[in-house]
Formats: sequence, C-alpha cells, structure tokens
Amino acid sequence: MKRITTFLTSLSIMVSSATAQTEKASTERTTFHRTTSVSIEIKADSAIVWSLLTKASDYPRWNSTVTSIEGNIALGEKIKLKSTLDAKRTFKLKIKEFVPDRRLVWGDGQGNRVYTITNNGNGMLTFTMTEKIGGLMFPMYAKMIPSFDQSFEQFASDLKKEAEKIMSTK
Repeated sequence: MKRITTFLTSLSIMVSSATAQTEKASTERTTFHRTTSVSIEIKADSAIVWSLLTKASDYPRWNSTVTSIEGNIALGEKIKLKSTLDAKRTFKLKIKEFVPDRRLVWGDGQGNRVYTITNNGNGMLTFTMTEKIGGLMFPMYAKMIPSFDQSFEQFASDLKKEAEKIMSTK
C-alpha cells in the first residue's frame, strides 16, 4: 500500500510539473460548473509570491489582468475587484482561506478562486490558480461568461515575471 501511495504521489508531482512547464490554462466544463486552472513554475521565494498575491492595491502595477482591487486581502475580509475580462463589472468577493505562503481562496456565491504555492526545492515553486464557478442556475448564464484561459495564462505570467524580478534583486 505504501508503494502504491508513493507511486501515485510521484505521478501526481510529475503531472503537476508537466502542467507547470506548459503554462497553459485548461478548462473543464460540465452542465452546472466550469473549472479553469493554470500552473507555472517560478524561481522565487514563496514569501515574495505571497506578498504579491495579498497586497491588493499593488495588483494593477504588476498584473495586466486586474484594473483594481479595493479592500484588504485577509481572512474574512471583503474585496472589490475589477478585471479586464469585464471592465464594467465589480466582483464583490470574500476572503475564505488565508494560509500564508501556501493557499489563498476568495469567492462569492457563484464560485471560488484558489491560489496555491507549492515549494519544489532548489529555489523553485509551483503557483497554481484554479477557479470553479457554477451552480444550479449556471446553464442559464454560462454562455455569457467569457473564457478565462487567456486571462489566467497572463495572470500567471505576470506573477512569474514580477516575483522573479524581485527575487533577482535580493
């Protein structure tokens, strides 16, 4: 049993690594949900990435997919986010999980966005962003929601660029 668990863990890491290297977002669709995910390897300390993810007012400076975030990114707090995907809409989100240097979750009644940071060793980490949206009414409005793939890829690329830039000055 231990060998099987070790094998499955190794396989999972290999798949995660392969995904991280491609930097391409993927989307899975069902009738009632849509899940988009992207992973990227970043050569930086997790504290740097965490700082970038949790300083709301700084997002527009380094991230070309976010036009503004108002509020404090901390457990239980609420933020207002504006994105390039729908510039006219303000997303009102609640911070649902906040595990420093590892995991951040925010969302609303329609879904959650999960950010995870996994240290790989040798100064490398894998950043993953996954968003699941949907519910019973999802089929009625699913066609009005744009694809997140390109935006997720850009977000991950912007984060990598900024984190590695900061890391290179340390």
